[in-house]
Amino acid sequence: MRGKFYQVKKQLILTACGLLVVVLLFQFGKTSIPKSAKNISAAKSQAAAFSIAGFIETEKKKLSPSQSLALSKLENSVIRGDVSAQQVKANMQLADFWRDSVHLFEPYIYYLSEAAMLDKSEKNLTFAAQLILNNLRAETDEAKLNWKAEQAIALFEKAIELNPSNDDLQVGLGSSYVFGKGRAGQSDQTMKGIQILLSVVRKDSNNMKAQMMLGIGGSISGQYDKAVERLLKVVKAQPDNLEAIAFLADTYAAKGDKAEAIKWYTISKRLANDQHYTQEVDERIRQLK
Repeated sequence: MRGKFYQVKKQLILTACGLLVVVLLFQFGKTSIPKSAKNISAAKSQAAAFSIAGFIETEKKKLSPSQSLALSKLENSVIRGDVSAQQVKANMQLADFWRDSVHLFEPYIYYLSEAAMLDKSEKNLTFAAQLILNNLRAETDEAKLNWKAEQAIALFEKAIELNPSNDDLQVGLGSSYVFGKGRAGQSDQTMKGIQILLSVVRKDSNNMKAQMMLGIGGSISGQYDKAVERLLKVVKAQPDNLEAIAFLADTYAAKGDKAEAIKWYTISKRLANDQHYTQEVDERIRQLK
């Protein structure tokens, strides 16, 4: 994905279930509408596993001579690095190269993750994990989706080893299962994420991040009544939470409650105050009617 993927312009709005239109706005330079969660699941293609090494080799062939020379020097510095600090620095420089010079997310996050794993800093592990989680929510390629989910999960798990009591890390881990392979149709992965999220709300029922992700997970897995209950709780506590409201509208539509769906779609249009989003929602409402 090319463009300023690492600059989040506005909040991501993603469909909760397969019956609905996916609306992804203003994220990583995207303004188009990718496939819905159901389409990813229905594709259930025998998609080959994503190879980051192969991807990087392919993209290297597209570089200019000056970029190729700069990259070669950086790659050689990784080989020469004989202590952890040198390896961390070299991987960070490679990450910066792919981000700033080529504007490719996958190599950027790969080297950033390598540096974080070597550095063993909770802050850096969390930063890399959250970047991937934000990005994979918009991913429609199943092979890349699976790879990104695995990377995010590994990073969150390593951060949790350093700080087991951090609920935000647990929410991130659970979300990676829900938005990762769970969204691609692997229901056991969705349930694994839900169990992690439930452990958070059992300690703090007012953790709205966990409540919203449980609502999303419930909607993805077809547990619409539970999803509505969770999402209404979030919306009551956070009436301007556009993402929660969009998911709530989608979930009502999926369960066949057209009146409530239209009500919440209309509210989401007012909050979004964006012409493109309004057009998509108006089309959805028209289909419901």
